[in-house]
Amino acid sequence: MENGYQAIQEKLLRRLEEPAPGRVQVLTGPRQVGKTGILLEIARRWGESAIYLALDAPEALLPGWWELQWRNALQKARAGKTLLLLDEAQYFPDWSRLVKVSIDQVYRSGLPLHIVVTGSATLQVGAGTRETMAGRFERLALRQWLPRDIADIFALSREEAVRQFVRSGSFPGGVPLLGDRMRWKAYLRDSIIDPAVGRDLLMLELVRKPALLRQIFAICVEHPSEILSLNKIAGSILDPGALETIAHYLGLLEETYLVSAVRKFSQKEIRRRASPPKVIPLSNAFLSASLSGDPPLPETHPALWGRWVENACLAFAVNCEQSVHYWREEPLEVDAVLTGSWGLWAVEIKTGGYTAKDLTGLLEFCRRWPEYRPLVLCDLERIDTARRLGIACLPWQDFLWQGL
Repeated sequence: MENGYQAIQEKLLRRLEEPAPGRVQVLTGPRQVGKTGILLEIARRWGESAIYLALDAPEALLPGWWELQWRNALQKARAGKTLLLLDEAQYFPDWSRLVKVSIDQVYRSGLPLHIVVTGSATLQVGAGTRETMAGRFERLALRQWLPRDIADIFALSREEAVRQFVRSGSFPGGVPLLGDRMRWKAYLRDSIIDPAVGRDLLMLELVRKPALLRQIFAICVEHPSEILSLNKIAGSILDPGALETIAHYLGLLEETYLVSAVRKFSQKEIRRRASPPKVIPLSNAFLSASLSGDPPLPETHPALWGRWVENACLAFAVNCEQSVHYWREEPLEVDAVLTGSWGLWAVEIKTGGYTAKDLTGLLEFCRRWPEYRPLVLCDLERIDTARRLGIACLPWQDFLWQGL
């Protein structure tokens, strides 16, 4: 999979093997998915030719600190190919302007210097690159670890990795803590959720009501893979505010890789944007952390398990950078309409038993839009139901392991 942890690391390494100076490489992604780990591994491979700088360190705010580091980088580059690694750029004031001025100086002088920048949110990092570094950067997104990454790094079987992905997400720092749910939940809250919602977003002047933002995130986590109108969200919170504010905050949660607000499939942009979103928390770890008890199992909570499997599959597709929509025309519905490098697919996700009647919406959608291929993701023992109708079918475990 080209979007997994190891794939992103190898892709970045290949780009750094190209002649320098090249474009600035901007690596974004949520907290605790290993962006710093990738930089440190690259620095280890490059040895003395690499300079690693943590831009969230206290000394980075001292007057003249950046100028000193930049002079050191230029001096090293005059002696040979050099790599400058800038970690957590969103905490450094006006970082994009400084990097733009610096890289332009490198281009003019032709010094063999590569620059890599990381950040935990597309808002702070992405805005800077769009506004001042157009044409000077390439972006890579490390969103969530995939089951294959978990299996490879933590020596788990394929079945264990996939089930863990559904029940507890895939944040690597939490894997060793899964035997103690209280510690695991504290790690997730203190290292990921609170910093992302309570600090990364609050750094922006756009957030006027932090309590409202937290409530919206909590509602999304409580309703995974559900279609929620803005009015329904407003009716569930203590301080509803304007619908425009709620929509705006959903967008902020999406920019920080916490939630995806999936829109209805429509060939008309106005109808698509006006439709109520289907909210997809982008890691099932968020679902698990919100529970007072243990995460569901198919044997004990089949309905909730089915919702969690659907959310895991849709989050997987979003994190693999596929375009995801849903389709609904009462009483017909399709769980996901996928467009991207995997092709065009209309997908229905089923756990437990289902009948041909349950696939009516899928068949009707593909009748109207025959360019989309129908696909059912289900339990291994249930694949014959779809295949008897001539519909492609795949165990959902295989989908989470290898995509399409």
